Amino acid sequence: MNILIIEDEIPAANQLIRLLENQLPDITISGPLNGVAKSEEWLNHNPAPDLIFLDIHLADGSGFEIFKKTDVPSPVIFCTAFDQYAIEAFKLNSIDYLLKPVDPANLKQALEKYERMKPVQLPDPKLLLHLLQQQEKNYKKRFVTKVGSKLQLIETKDISFFFSADKATFVQTENGRQYSLDQSLDQLQEIIDPRSFYRINRKYLINIRSIVEVVAYSSNRLKLKLKNYQDEDVLVSRERTAGFKAWLDN
Repeated sequence: MNILIIEDEIPAANQLIRLLENQLPDITISGPLNGVAKSEEWLNHNPAPDLIFLDIHLADGSGFEIFKKTDVPSPVIFCTAFDQYAIEAFKLNSIDYLLKPVDPANLKQALEKYERMKPVQLPDPKLLLHLLQQQEKNYKKRFVTKVGSKLQLIETKDISFFFSADKATFVQTENGRQYSLDQSLDQLQEIIDPRSFYRINRKYLINIRSIVEVVAYSSNRLKLKLKNYQDEDVLVSRERTAGFKAWLDN
């Protein structure tokens, strides 16, 4: 059985490969491919795989764009962080979907479903792309905070980073001003675009545009210099370093 993995998050791809090799010892795995362009090139120059595992957000666009530009005869299992309406469409038009991080039991069920459903109808890329675009519009575009007796509007695009201190959450804008917010960093991760913001450790959630410099640090960690910020200890935690590097390379 030949499987192609299209996934731009290295930790997620490695986890999926390990799970697949545990459940299907005789498989051949190609990839992971981290973008639409690379996937199109691979599919145009290689025999169609028996099954594709496809992430939705890729380094250079939506995974659905592959179906618009390339003839893909292979069935697909989507890997995604989305639920709600888009997920229902995935269930109807593809083999299955897996929410990240992939659960071994769910993967086993998806593979069993694949065996039962051969051949399978390919997903409708136009419908799925439309639904994905609707989901993407839900990313938070602005925040409102109180400054004295006034309300301050903060556009998400103008935010350099979010950080926690003294059991509170703050935001710093590109001009260096700081404001308090009601949401926790965990809550913020769910409502802002992960292509622009990354949680480097328990304290910081940063915008890629805020990064001035990345320096190697001890114990395989990285130290960051951020715009208009003097803190010398902005470190990418050891367990997030690989994911951070992959995010930078998107």
